[in-house]
Amino acid sequence: MSGPVRAAREGAGPDERVVLDNGVLRLTAAPGLGGRVLSLRLAGREFLYRNPRLLDAGLRRREGVRLDPVEGPMSAWNNVGGDKTWPAPQGWSGPGEWAGPPDPVLDSGAYAAEVGALGGGAAVLTMTSGDDPRTGLRLRRRITLEPGASGYRLDLTARNTADAPRTWALWNVTQLDGAARADDGGVYVGVAGEGPHTVPLVAGDATPRVVEHAPGVLRVPAQDVVGKVGFPTAAGWIRHVGAAGALTQTFTPAPGAYPDQGSRVEVWLEYPLEHPLAHLGGLRPQDRVVECEVLGPLTELAPGEEASLSIAFDLAPAGA
Repeated sequence: MSGPVRAAREGAGPDERVVLDNGVLRLTAAPGLGGRVLSLRLAGREFLYRNPRLLDAGLRRREGVRLDPVEGPMSAWNNVGGDKTWPAPQGWSGPGEWAGPPDPVLDSGAYAAEVGALGGGAAVLTMTSGDDPRTGLRLRRRITLEPGASGYRLDLTARNTADAPRTWALWNVTQLDGAARADDGGVYVGVAGEGPHTVPLVAGDATPRVVEHAPGVLRVPAQDVVGKVGFPTAAGWIRHVGAAGALTQTFTPAPGAYPDQGSRVEVWLEYPLEHPLAHLGGLRPQDRVVECEVLGPLTELAPGEEASLSIAFDLAPAGA
């Protein structure tokens, strides 16, 4: 029988790390860097992308690197990597759109962290953002890891701390290594109902290609493109298959209108470019990265009200 999940904390500020380890899965979070999960290691392999120019293999800041809260155009974004939560819709045309990343509170600000124990030897890590004056939101990310499990549960809430109603959707973004896998690599999305099953959202240099893998399953193959595609009919799961193995996220689609032309799930791809993309705020990708993104519905929140979204993460090593 597996023993209780071990929890450890070290460092402070942007260098604080919280580790949950059940002997099967080792999860490392960085509360001081936007409440991110920086690392998911299973069977000795890393599943998440992290920026090697900012962090070393031990998840420490490289010499001379500053990771203070930052705002501005996308060219100023310190994309550390990992798994994080943002508000949607994204945009720069008005107060009803989240003008990030970068963002000095929800993306790169410090989150308060609490570690606790649950019955049966489980551990829970709760990371809570500051109150963001631009969106009126306070985000909370609650991670629960059970003994012997190869996955974990992520419970998200967005609380309106403003003095007027605000309308937002929760948007969880998981960055993974986008290095090509020769056989079945890529992103798989379950879909159901009437189409269209996909909508083009962002064309950095093109829109990602999507193919039918099987009835009710679409696939975004590994490809050299900077862009995003949305899935309005996503049925409740998305899976990335890469060199480390498969990471599957499952969720329950909620009724209501979704941002980005109704997208419940979105996939962003990027690869190294020689020149920045002026129409994307000077963004210049330097690595191959895949983003698997799960969204909740747009919700009008009165002052003090909360929206929620729960996602189950399951990891399987390559060859399993």
